[in-house]
Amino acid sequence: MEKRRLGPLEVSALGLGCMGMSEFYGPTDEAEGIATIHRAIEQGCNLLDTADMYGPYTNEELVGKAIRDRRDRVVLATKCGIVREGGRARSLNGSPEYIRTSCDASLRRLGVDHVDLYQLHRADPKVPIEDSVGALAELVKAGKTRAIGLSEVGPRTLRRAHAVHPIASLQSEYSLLSRDVEPEVLPVCRELGIGFLAYSPLGRGLLTGRYRSRADLTPDDFRTFSPRFAEGALEQNLALVERAAAVAREKGCTVAQLALAWLLARGPEIVPIPGTKSRARLEENLGAAGVALTAADLARLDAALPPGAAAGGRYPEGYAPQWD
Repeated sequence: MEKRRLGPLEVSALGLGCMGMSEFYGPTDEAEGIATIHRAIEQGCNLLDTADMYGPYTNEELVGKAIRDRRDRVVLATKCGIVREGGRARSLNGSPEYIRTSCDASLRRLGVDHVDLYQLHRADPKVPIEDSVGALAELVKAGKTRAIGLSEVGPRTLRRAHAVHPIASLQSEYSLLSRDVEPEVLPVCRELGIGFLAYSPLGRGLLTGRYRSRADLTPDDFRTFSPRFAEGALEQNLALVERAAAVAREKGCTVAQLALAWLLARGPEIVPIPGTKSRARLEENLGAAGVALTAADLARLDAALPPGAAAGGRYPEGYAPQWD
């Protein structure tokens, strides 16, 4: 598979988001999750993304089990900064002490002596970003991570952070249905040489063609209270997906493969990390690497799904990231 760079790290052009193997998207199966990770590695997909808040904690443990005998074949990324408080309640903590203790805990759960990319999951408005990044930089010096990244910050915060220590990657939501990063965030990444990890590149499943109504979601699925899956908004968004599906049919690929190929074509700094919990979906996603889009294809998709076309916000009220 083609390789791309996140600072000092060479990663596969498509990574694997492991979150859904533990929670948020309906029933989970640890054995299938581990088998999916193994298959990804066999296929040359070497970037694995997890976080301490997934589970919480259990996703890092799952990933640790999966890579125990193949650590040298993966680029391991995890995150800290979102504190689960029971149910849907959560808070942010970007203090240096919290970052240091969180990293040590993640290393224990993963069963490794270092990760390759350690990321601040959200910027804590109570803590200057310079202090948080300073703590992340100390982890690089201590050999606990090779590189550091941020998630869901705006252009000014990104510049301030990068002035303290090189930021290898910014992770934010980016897909045909979520293009908020295009006006200001991506240009700063390109200017500063920061890689971009595109999470939810399939619109939280909307761009797979699998979900046609709220009845397709289990009661414990995070998307049951997502604005884009709400009654009324879902129907509008599915109409947008059908526009993409028409192009996919002409290209001889699935709509998911088209959506990932679109991201790969947006720039060499972009690394989509589609999440999946099954080998079948993994194989489909990796097939996107073989889908070539022409300039005419890209123009058609831009016209069919322009920025801001999706109905509903990315997150429920109170959960949306605050950019600066």
